[in-house]
Order: sequence, then C-alpha cells, then structure tokens
Amino acid sequence: MDVVAFTAVTVGHKVSVVERQWFAENRYSDYLYLHGLGVESAEALAEYIHRQVRAELGIGIEDPREIEKLFHQHYRGSRYSFGYPACPNLEDQEKLVKLLGTERVGITLSEGYQLEPEQSTTALVVHHPQAKYFNV
Repeated sequence: MDVVAFTAVTVGHKVSVVERQWFAENRYSDYLYLHGLGVESAEALAEYIHRQVRAELGIGIEDPREIEKLFHQHYRGSRYSFGYPACPNLEDQEKLVKLLGTERVGITLSEGYQLEPEQSTTALVVHHPQAKYFNV
C-alpha cells in the first residue's frame, strides 16, 4: 500500500496577532512562550492527523505503544513538509496549498512561499513501509 495523503493545519491568525502585540510591548518572554506553543501545537495537530490516517488505513495497529519509540519514528510512513531536506523547494508549497484549498482554514502563502500564519504546517504523508526521514 503506497498511499499519499495531504494535510494542512493551523492554530490560526490570533496567535500571530497577540505575538506581534506582545513583542511591541517588550514582553519578549511572553512572546517567545506563545510562539513556541503555537508552533508546537500546529506540529502536534499534524502528527495527530498523521496518526488518524494510519488508523483509518489499518496500519496504525503497527504503531508501538511506547512513546519513546514513537519519538524515534518506529511507525509506518513519514510526513514530509516543504522546506526540509526531503522537500527542499519551498516554491512547491504553492501547488500543495492550491490543491488543498488552504484558504478555507485561513492559511495563505507569503511572496517567499512561507505559510501564513506561521503556526501552520502542510505535508505530504507517505505510508510506504520504507518511507523514513533519514536512512542512516
């Protein structure tokens, strides 16, 4: 089963609005904590959707029960996002954004092909048994 799924998630624009406000008010610690929470929440949501896709495909049963093994990708498939080594061309993000219609959930692209709001993630999800981030 060589299934490819596509996903787009965001925590929304409100986090960016509050971040800019706190930064302008010299509330740098608050800004950094909120930024980290927003970015990690988007990543967690993308990983949750990846897990749900594996479950719906019937391969989630292969996932380990130990959280440490999950952190080291001891499950089937990988989630690839543009701008990382496996998909380095950010320009390709435009095709995925158009395909998914991300504007429905408030995600747009900057002129530099960065997702806006920043606390957003898109990905190609591949479920081939040999799909890994790095085969070292």
